Amino acid sequence: MNLIDLFDLSFKDRKDKKAITFNGQSFTFGEIDQRSNQMAHFLIEKRLVSGDRICVYLENCVEMIDLYIACAKLGVIFVPINILYKEREVTHILSDAEPKLLFADVPVPGGFEAIQLEDLIVEVCNQSVQSISVRTTGDSPAAIVYTSGTTGMSKGAILTHNNFISNGQNLVTCWKITENDKFLLALPLFHVHSLANGIHSWLISGCEMKLLVRFEHQKAADEFLDFKPTLFYGVPTIYIRLLDQPNEIAQQIGKNARLFVCGSAPLPAQVMEDFESKYGHVILERYGMTETLMNISNPYTGERRAGTVGFPLPGISAKILLPNGQLAAIDEEGEVCVKGPNVFYGYWKREQATAEAFIDGYFKTGDMGILSEDGYFTLKGRKSDLIISGGFNIYPREIEEFLLEQNGVLEAAVVGIPHETRGEMPIAYIVPNESYNEQEIEDLCKKTFASFKIPRSFITVDNLPRTALGKVQKHLLPKP
Repeated sequence: MNLIDLFDLSFKDRKDKKAITFNGQSFTFGEIDQRSNQMAHFLIEKRLVSGDRICVYLENCVEMIDLYIACAKLGVIFVPINILYKEREVTHILSDAEPKLLFADVPVPGGFEAIQLEDLIVEVCNQSVQSISVRTTGDSPAAIVYTSGTTGMSKGAILTHNNFISNGQNLVTCWKITENDKFLLALPLFHVHSLANGIHSWLISGCEMKLLVRFEHQKAADEFLDFKPTLFYGVPTIYIRLLDQPNEIAQQIGKNARLFVCGSAPLPAQVMEDFESKYGHVILERYGMTETLMNISNPYTGERRAGTVGFPLPGISAKILLPNGQLAAIDEEGEVCVKGPNVFYGYWKREQATAEAFIDGYFKTGDMGILSEDGYFTLKGRKSDLIISGGFNIYPREIEEFLLEQNGVLEAAVVGIPHETRGEMPIAYIVPNESYNEQEIEDLCKKTFASFKIPRSFITVDNLPRTALGKVQKHLLPKP
């Protein structure tokens, strides 16, 4: 079975049901099927064949979805590019992926030739709507998604039809997504959070989806109250902004909703508590990454434990390994490693990097974590973020979570800086509000943490540099 076999449950069996609304236009599942057929005929006209790549440098739009489905029908590999990327990053992806075509709706950094969206719309509308497909298997590559590259040049993760199928089926089953849901999607389609989770759970379940170009804080209340979604996927920065809504609006949004999901970056426990108080819902936090899609999730039915990411999803094995490769004890910190049908095929053109990413069949996520006695996984931060001071391990997330609980602190990031005798020392970057008092924060840290964990300085900044999905880019913080 490939993705199209699964999508046909909606394309054929729900062909007259409203599928998607975008910028005031609505389409049925049958119309989405036909639009992707037209796009597939266009790609064939451009002489693309199975195994070829296309790159897209587009904001959210229905045509981006059409292109993705058309690629799945033809065995062409879909390569999304983050629209925030600049010339150096775009050049790297284009030279690495070697696409036959590039699609964009703005000039591409670096001056690369691209088929512009407005021209694409004109060319595609005259194509045949006749169904067309090239037989692929579950092991056929469906997409190459490049990692964020915060520690070097980004690598392309090859994601197969089976990776997406396993991921989509798990979410639809475990989060009880049905054709009766109304799904509001505001995350960028160039990211796996939106592409793998959003698009696939929509097409597999046959629910109705409203797609937004982007999340806009000023329009959020109107979008929620107008569409009345039962299902919403977000990232921590979105949920932090949603806390700004008046209580009466928050209560109305919460009344209509069934499930709020958060991922792509750690959700502060305080935000989770505040959101429950205001909206009447416990956010379901889960854990995934580009190379593995979704690994672990808090339960839909059961305790959604703040600060944890829950249990491995069906068919997925996860364990905590120590640096020597031995299994960690309960509550002992180590690296989270996962295995299952969700795990990517490998890195594009990087056999050595692929081999180094696995141990005994398990993918080494690079995330540090612990496992509780009752099976909940808790992440402690990136392995590469680990600060070693005087032989002691310091996990920045522990300090960051504490800082975020304090009055006066809007955002916080902790990093290590070189130190002559101790190797490294932690420092904190703070986005403050009007009630921020550095001395009070430092005194609280001294009362709470061992001496080696106390940040040696507190640097105030206007904002923290983040990726499009809200992950803090610590390498871009100003040097102290």
